[in-house]
Amino acid sequence: MRTLTTDLLILGSGGAGLFAALHAHTANPRLHVTVAVKGLLGKCGCTRMVQGGYNVALAQGDSVERHFMDTIEGGKWLPNQELAWTLVKGAIERIHELENELGCFFDRNADGSLHQKAFAGQTFDRTVHKGDLTGIEIINRLAEQVWARGIHRLEEHRAVDLILAPDGKRIAGVLLIDMRSGEFVLARAKAVVLGTGGGPSMYKYHTPSGEKSCDGLAMALRSGLALRDMEMVQFHPTGLLAGTGTRMTGTVLEEGLRGSGGYLLNGDMQRFMGNYDPRLERATRDIVSRSIFSEMRAGRVTPNGGVYISMGHLGPDNVRRMFKGMVDRCADCGFDLAAGMVEVVPTAHYMMGGVEFGTDCSTALTGLFAAGEDTGGVHGANRLGGNGVANSTVFGGIAGDTAAGWLAGCGAPAEVDQAALEQAVERWERPFRQAPGDLNAIRERLYELMWNDVGILREESALTRALQGLQVLHEELQRTGVSAASRAYHLAWHDWMNLDSLLLISKTITHAALARCNSRGAHFREDYPEPGNLEQSAFTRIRLQGDAYDLQFMPVVFSRVTPGKSLLEPETA
Repeated sequence: MRTLTTDLLILGSGGAGLFAALHAHTANPRLHVTVAVKGLLGKCGCTRMVQGGYNVALAQGDSVERHFMDTIEGGKWLPNQELAWTLVKGAIERIHELENELGCFFDRNADGSLHQKAFAGQTFDRTVHKGDLTGIEIINRLAEQVWARGIHRLEEHRAVDLILAPDGKRIAGVLLIDMRSGEFVLARAKAVVLGTGGGPSMYKYHTPSGEKSCDGLAMALRSGLALRDMEMVQFHPTGLLAGTGTRMTGTVLEEGLRGSGGYLLNGDMQRFMGNYDPRLERATRDIVSRSIFSEMRAGRVTPNGGVYISMGHLGPDNVRRMFKGMVDRCADCGFDLAAGMVEVVPTAHYMMGGVEFGTDCSTALTGLFAAGEDTGGVHGANRLGGNGVANSTVFGGIAGDTAAGWLAGCGAPAEVDQAALEQAVERWERPFRQAPGDLNAIRERLYELMWNDVGILREESALTRALQGLQVLHEELQRTGVSAASRAYHLAWHDWMNLDSLLLISKTITHAALARCNSRGAHFREDYPEPGNLEQSAFTRIRLQGDAYDLQFMPVVFSRVTPGKSLLEPETA
């Protein structure tokens, strides 16, 4: 096993990871900062795939208070209000940093001000963007700065386990696999930032690419950390339905299509959102996804089983100008987004749940910081479109600042728990000791199980059935091996590890969903359709103890505003 040492190890190269690296380097250029990424830096991860934009209260008439209230109400009063406030306030600072220090070019109005478009679920048009390719602009500029500053990079290095000190209270390093050789690598680090992103790719229809498999959440869970809000999986209403035999299915057609006036039509060519919500297509993602799913379940579907999105009434030339990236992407699949109709289906998109963390990005493990989609509490039951990339960049910067400050006085790296390290290596070598099997069959059964039983609409019997099915799949995976040939770029081995993480997090989602006997945001129980008492809102906290789950409900602290009140209301004497 190869060993390397660094002051700060950052896992992930999305908005959270790269901002953490840059801020830590700026705070102390003498720090040895290393970014480890499963793919190629600047070329993988979810931030790069952001189409819609970045929510920030800049325009006249808007305010951080209004952005905050939209976030809290969109999250159905489950967000940690201090985290939400940090998000909306920090977004202003971060968007100026992106423009003025990092060189991002966002779209502008004729007067030179930043153009901000409409996104669903918001009371103000506050989404800054670069056409519909916002994520590429942000990641390209961040990656350039990482390269320019000489920050160390471990590309194609997969993090598989957090390695703790013998007392289990402090981070000591991370076990990685060099995907180019298959060699295990122990990265000793004084501090670690967890920023690997979520990636609910356990569903039949999903947005993230195949390498996104909830590895960070799985590592945190196995290390004893508590996760919150894990039942809250967001389905984006409009994932491209390109037919069977293509990985393009599930690719997001962004929120701005509906925000700009796009129509949703069922298979009978009827505009249906008026039957479900007075905001029509501009309702929040959870409502639109459930509405589409209801049309699908009623049989009012398109040839491939979804619904249509129609943009032609807005003028094909205008659509091509506003949404060039998506028009081109649909054209590559044989669809005319600008003038015709494109089939769409709700697609698993984002995980609101994750590691419990503080406003300074600290966690319960000393020396471990977290940011981005690996964390929970910012969004509550539903993330507003445009708040995701803001979340990653705001808290990524904070994580880097906090880690750099903490490192100034932390002393030597913690000692490694050698027994735990050996157990981790043994766990990931297990598939080489088993007869090779059909991993794709396990994956397909996982897709169907999660889509049908733990998806957009949920109820007790289906969730109970899902837990049983997930256990069967887990046991089957543990009996399934891979070829013991060269470990270099061993795709089957990494597929095995992807499934291991996805099954663990799928069980976590299902346990939390079964426990929550009400409906909030992305979590809808057909047997408990009411939201429950908002004043007594509680979030789920779940831990892994051995092979068993420990779940508690924790009361939400209304630190800034209580249900039924608003920061926008005039103060009364």
